[in-house]
Amino acid sequence: MRSIISLLLILLTFSSFSSLAEEKYSESDLLDRPLMERYILDELKSLRESQQDLERRLVIDITNRELSVADKSLNYANVTVTYFFYIIAGVASLIAFVGWQSLRELKVNTKEMADKRLEAIAQEYEKKFIALERDLKRKTRIISENNKEIEIINEVHNLWLRAQSMQTPEQKIAVYDEILHIRPGDLEALTYKADAAMEANEYNWALSICNRVLDLDEANAPALYQRACAFARLGVEEQAIDDLTRAIEVSPSTRDLIAHERDFESLHGNKRFEALLELYAEE
Repeated sequence: MRSIISLLLILLTFSSFSSLAEEKYSESDLLDRPLMERYILDELKSLRESQQDLERRLVIDITNRELSVADKSLNYANVTVTYFFYIIAGVASLIAFVGWQSLRELKVNTKEMADKRLEAIAQEYEKKFIALERDLKRKTRIISENNKEIEIINEVHNLWLRAQSMQTPEQKIAVYDEILHIRPGDLEALTYKADAAMEANEYNWALSICNRVLDLDEANAPALYQRACAFARLGVEEQAIDDLTRAIEVSPSTRDLIAHERDFESLHGNKRFEALLELYAEE
């Protein structure tokens, strides 16, 4: 319940900030953003600790229950064997009148029978304890993996926040490289890296990065848009218009960026580009 209330507070806080501030996040006062970011990180940490505590208590409770069942079963087996010996003792007393030899044979047979039964019970519960131990190890491994994943998520989140505060393309690229070191093949980080390369006028580099993204996801609209920008800067107009058309087909909201994109200034006057602008202007 505490986790749900915390999430609702975060959502309400973001809603209030989005309605009060019409300026973009990147244009707001730098002194205001770390407070909100710290608040979110504290809430995430609290959620992680709550999850860890819940999982730890759950494992302890399951273990106690299993051990309680095992203890009751062993006690039942012990009582059963005890009553069994009492019955045998009573029967043996009756047989004593028949002869000592018969009684000794009965004792030996009874002991062998009891030993076999106890051995069978011990083996059965040994298997149960092995299965329980295996299950506990598996759950411990899952909890450990979840904790590592949470740490990675927090680290990557901090790097994204740091990338937003960087002033130069080179600084942004360095942060995106750190993200890619933690999560190799992150398509979003690669796309943002291509955008930073465009800002640094490294058009061929940006083109290469976009090609890597599209090799893995050919319908990635941001990568198609960035590659169209790179092609436009390099003077490959037809390919730029082809990529731009595909980007709009995959993500229609992309068309809102065309008219104000400085990278497409060289395309103005191209019949296909002008037709594309007119088509979406009519819609």
